[in-house]
Amino acid sequence: MRINYDFGDLEAFLAVKETGSFHAAAERLNLSQSAVTRRVRKLELALDSVLFERTTRAVKPTLAAKRLQARAEAILDDAHETARAMRDESVTFAHQRGAVVTLATIPTVLGRIVIPALRAFRAAGHTARLRLMDGSANEVAEAVAGGEADFGLCSIPLTDPQTVFEPLFDDPMVLAVPKDHDLASRSRVQWRALTDVPLILPARGTGNRLLIDEAMAKARLPLRWSFEAGRSTTALDLVASGIGLAPIPRSAVGSAEVAVCALEEPEIMRPIGLLSRIGQRDSVTVAALKKTVRTAV
Repeated sequence: MRINYDFGDLEAFLAVKETGSFHAAAERLNLSQSAVTRRVRKLELALDSVLFERTTRAVKPTLAAKRLQARAEAILDDAHETARAMRDESVTFAHQRGAVVTLATIPTVLGRIVIPALRAFRAAGHTARLRLMDGSANEVAEAVAGGEADFGLCSIPLTDPQTVFEPLFDDPMVLAVPKDHDLASRSRVQWRALTDVPLILPARGTGNRLLIDEAMAKARLPLRWSFEAGRSTTALDLVASGIGLAPIPRSAVGSAEVAVCALEEPEIMRPIGLLSRIGQRDSVTVAALKKTVRTAV
């Protein structure tokens, strides 16, 4: 049997039944009287029953109306309860989603951006749990594109059509040297002066190494290396131990026990920014953390 009436028809019927008037029912429902009349008539046709006897002075419910009332009230109560339950679940799920924020980041910006941002985030009263995923620029991009992270902080990764990069600042490549080295007293060093020193370069395939290799190729400068290190922290430890000198992003130096010289001719800048998934709608908490990160720059 096909059902040819809806909740609005049942609401109109109950309003007329309870008020005893099409006019009063229309006022209750904020509808025109003709709209209420149409809805009741539609219900009568669907049920093949007369629900009200209309006279010039009164509207009297029929036996069919009295029998329908309890069923109509039960149907509408169930519908309202379902709507409330769905809203409550949506709020719960939204809270659960916002309860944990996952930030993917390259380790070299922890001290420069992430730690100050997290302190400010907590100081502002935010209580969401924060999960940090640290890795290379490409690993950050994969985590964001795959939905493992809410957003990322990295240098420009390999182009991914699912993500968008928002530049925050340019991070210059500097030279980390042992504090007792001859170059420690110099504020600037040219790349061509590094041909005869034990050089510690980022591992091949990393974002920092790609920047250096591309800049050296454009400048037509040969660059010999003695050591390769996968992480900037490892390179800094080697420098502090007197093993060699390392070109490294300025933000990665932090409190390392090394001296720092600016590198020029060519000057190499590493763009740092926010990486987001295209089409993603940020929760209130994620949006607040992004704003805090931008402010921390």
